[in-house]
Amino acid sequence: MSTLQTLDRGLRALEVVAESPAGISVADLARELEVHRAICYRIVATLEDHRLVARTADGRIRPASGLAALASKFEPHFHRNALPLLQDLANRTSATAFLSAAEGGECVVVMVAEPEGTVLTVGYRVGSRHPLTRGAAGIAILAARPEQPGEPAAVRQARRDGYSVTRGQLERGAVGLAAGIRAGGLERSVGVVAIDGLDTGLAAREVVAAARRIGQLLAG
Repeated sequence: MSTLQTLDRGLRALEVVAESPAGISVADLARELEVHRAICYRIVATLEDHRLVARTADGRIRPASGLAALASKFEPHFHRNALPLLQDLANRTSATAFLSAAEGGECVVVMVAEPEGTVLTVGYRVGSRHPLTRGAAGIAILAARPEQPGEPAAVRQARRDGYSVTRGQLERGAVGLAAGIRAGGLERSVGVVAIDGLDTGLAAREVVAAARRIGQLLAG
C-alpha cells in the first residue's frame, strides 16, 4: 500500500522532536526530514495547531501538551502489559523492580513491583523523583541518548556496558542497576534495587532482557 507523504512527514517530525531533549530548530528539522524549510514551517504550524509541538522563546521546537494527552490514552494499556514483566523481573532478581521516565532534568518512578516471598525489600515509591545524573535509573536514561560533550563518566560507562550500576547514591546501602529504553519517542529505564547482596551479574542479564521486552511494548 502507498503512504500519504504529508502525514508521513508530520509523524516523522514528531519522532525527531521527541528525540531532541533540548529542542530542535526549524532548519535542523528540515534537514532531518530532507524537505525545504518552507515545507517544514507548514508541518510545524500544523502540529502547533494540534498542540503536539510548541516553539520556545528562542524558536526551538519541543513536544507540547497534546502529546501528553495522547500518551495518557496509551498508558493504561501499557501498564497492564508491562506490570507482569516488571513483577517477573522482581521475582527473578529478588529485588524491587521499577520503571522510570525522564521528566525534564529529573527521573520519575512510574511503576514498581516487589519480589514475592522476600522479607526485606527497598521501598521505592511511585512518583519519587531525583536528578537524572544521580541513581542508576537516571544515568541509564542519559546513556540511551546520543553521546554529549562533557557528560559524566558514569553515563559513558553505562553506554559501554548497556546498563548502569550505582551504590548508595539515593539511599545508604542500596545498590541499583538499570538499563535505558528509547522507543516510540519516549525515554524510560527499567531496573532493580536492593540493600546489598544484589547479584549484579544476574541482575544485569535480567534487566537488559526486561528493557528489551518493555521497549517492544512501547514501540507497539
